Amino acid sequence: MASFPIIMSYVVWSLVTVLAFSSFNLKGAEAARAFFVFGDSLVDNGNNNYLVTTARADAPPYGIDYPTHTPTGRFSNGLNIPDFISEALGSEPTLPYLSPELDGEKLLVGANFASAGIGVLVDTGIQFINIIRMPRQLEYFQQYQQRVSALIGEEETRKLVNGALVLITCGGNDFVNNYFLVPNSARSRQFALPDYVTYVISEYKKILQRLYDLGARRVLVTGTGPLGCVPAELATRGRNGECSEELQSASSLYNPQLVEMITQLNNELGSDVFVAANTHLMHDDFVTNPQAYGFVTSKVACCGQGPFNGVGLCTAASNLCPDRDTLAFWDPFHPSEKANRLIVQQIMTGASNYMKPFNLSTILALDSNKY
Repeated sequence: MASFPIIMSYVVWSLVTVLAFSSFNLKGAEAARAFFVFGDSLVDNGNNNYLVTTARADAPPYGIDYPTHTPTGRFSNGLNIPDFISEALGSEPTLPYLSPELDGEKLLVGANFASAGIGVLVDTGIQFINIIRMPRQLEYFQQYQQRVSALIGEEETRKLVNGALVLITCGGNDFVNNYFLVPNSARSRQFALPDYVTYVISEYKKILQRLYDLGARRVLVTGTGPLGCVPAELATRGRNGECSEELQSASSLYNPQLVEMITQLNNELGSDVFVAANTHLMHDDFVTNPQAYGFVTSKVACCGQGPFNGVGLCTAASNLCPDRDTLAFWDPFHPSEKANRLIVQQIMTGASNYMKPFNLSTILALDSNKY
């Protein structure tokens, strides 16, 4: 993907980043900032536990490296991307919106509305039956605000939402679990791939506009990773351990258009509300050069079976690697905890080719006097 244009001079960029880092873990304004999460399995922290669905991560060995060493619903051996962002904000992890524990003052920390299997499109993930698709996630966000208004009043709720950090991660499933799910899928018969990408982007813009209408003012929007290079695709679509060309083509079309759409939407709003996180490049760093990041390989999942441990689901009967920090992928589709931490490090401090128009450290510094 082409480098993003430089938004500010190197001197100003460096100064702001240093200032942000100096207050990373302090219990200041950022610690009180609410955090909301929308999206799919990359950021779901347990909502699907409360649904009748096959898209679940609530059984061992999921969670083997989580602090409790038990499954939580996260599609990870331990912490996921929202957990590390919460850590940087100086706050406790957000609870799943469907959790009965999310009540009272815990609501003020924020909420996670994400649901494994969903996509930008409502027909994505139909094989998982009962999942929280994006329109429903946004309805829950409205419901959340009504619940908080009952606690602190409408004006304070508006301030809480306006001042919050929001993360949204979706799009990958629209290709993996929709367009390319089966040969001659309904969507692939309806659209050539370039036209399908344009359609998904147009629908995503409506979702982001709706988030803005509901009060979101700082939103991190992640692109897809290198979809064709995950162990599942190496096992089923790749040749001789090479990435799947068709899914890589989808990623290369989708991610630049997502950035263009975000830039256009910000221009329409007259403010840098939406921040594009180039998670394709973040993933690609350790996919193409895993040893540089302390991984033995990026081709083999820690938990799975078949070639590259990329076939089927991660279950108690699967192969399980003894050291999860040596592999970039935990299961056939999802990064390991260590990889998630590396991704969030780039979200926090990455230069303009990773984060446009600025990284999260810069956001925290710029917003520290506003909220």
